[in-house]
Amino acid sequence: MTIRILIADDHAIVRQGLRMFLGLDPDLELVGEAANGKEAIELARNLKPDVVLMDLVMPELDGIAATEIIRRKFPDVEVIALTSVLEDKSVVGAVRAGAIGYLLKDTNAEDLCRSIKAAAAGQVQLSPQAADRLTREIRTPEHPQKLTDREVEVLRLLAEGKANKEIAASLFISETTVKTHVSNILLKLGVPSRTQAALYAVRIGLVSSPSGIQYGPRS
Repeated sequence: MTIRILIADDHAIVRQGLRMFLGLDPDLELVGEAANGKEAIELARNLKPDVVLMDLVMPELDGIAATEIIRRKFPDVEVIALTSVLEDKSVVGAVRAGAIGYLLKDTNAEDLCRSIKAAAAGQVQLSPQAADRLTREIRTPEHPQKLTDREVEVLRLLAEGKANKEIAASLFISETTVKTHVSNILLKLGVPSRTQAALYAVRIGLVSSPSGIQYGPRS
């Protein structure tokens, strides 16, 4: 199944380069391009992409604000922050807004395509540098609702970097059921993304270390 992608970046040359890279992979389809956060929201509404590649520094509405709105209004759309900025505020802001991944623009084309496919499959994608910051900065939810035993199992596998299909196979349930469990987990924990849920699993010791998260490629 082809993965539908929306690019949001205010630099035309960056969009052109991404268009070229993505066009080389038959599993990926570029369905739209936005030059600012407001356009990204509108195109996400109209085009229903699977994944948005979101620059963080854009005019009119920045990528963090656009990510928060897209994840709240269109929860089936995953967002990967793709940026040249590696600052604690940007990393934490993007993940708190609901981004499933945080990659740097010096990521090579092959690794970027792999990360897009993983994100579409429900795998958390972070550069190791971003992951280091997040494990220090992201707070554990203070008063989460209690998860069921099955939800705990799903959360553990999610935090180990498993895709929806792999979680389904491990627990002998359908991918649709996995997605339902994940939605319930995010609601109970009060977090907008799998990334924060995975970091929560690390914090409470459900997985042994941050290395259980599916990190993106090292630059």
